[in-house]
Amino acid sequence: MSDCRIGHSANEPATQPGGTFELVDHHGCNVSDRSYRGQFMLLFFGFTHCRAICPAALSRLSRVIDRLGAVASRLRPLYVTVDPERDTPEVMKAFIERSYPRFTGLTGSRENIDHVKSVYRVFARRAADPDDPRGYQMPHTAFTYLIGPDGRYVTHFTDAAGEDEIVHQLVSYLGSGCSSP
Repeated sequence: MSDCRIGHSANEPATQPGGTFELVDHHGCNVSDRSYRGQFMLLFFGFTHCRAICPAALSRLSRVIDRLGAVASRLRPLYVTVDPERDTPEVMKAFIERSYPRFTGLTGSRENIDHVKSVYRVFARRAADPDDPRGYQMPHTAFTYLIGPDGRYVTHFTDAAGEDEIVHQLVSYLGSGCSSP
């Protein structure tokens, strides 16, 4: 089988983002990275109370997924919270089902969220915000990660990546049937 990670050697040390995690989905079920093996994972980190970046990114990614056609069936879009104190499974479920039904929302304990943030090298820190009813926001990294069916990092997209660019790259990866050795 071919390696999805263009320009990477199979003998390369594991310095790429990604790794194991144990979280809870928006239905209240325990899941791990292994729950999604066999499918590409498209992970975006954010929080349900975000007023700008997360809604724009999730809307863009939803349009991308819609444009993928049949190859979208090989993709599992995941929205991982960086704010587990507010984003319980119930809150995630209402948020996801209302506006982003193609996504599975993931939350968990602060310890488990900190772990998954660490392995994906996601920055997120609580910051005071007098305009927020709870008094804070969570500025965070706005990358979207593509993980192969074998659980290994494939690529990532910055928040500046355009819809057409993401569609093109995803069609290339998902349509090729590639998986890392």
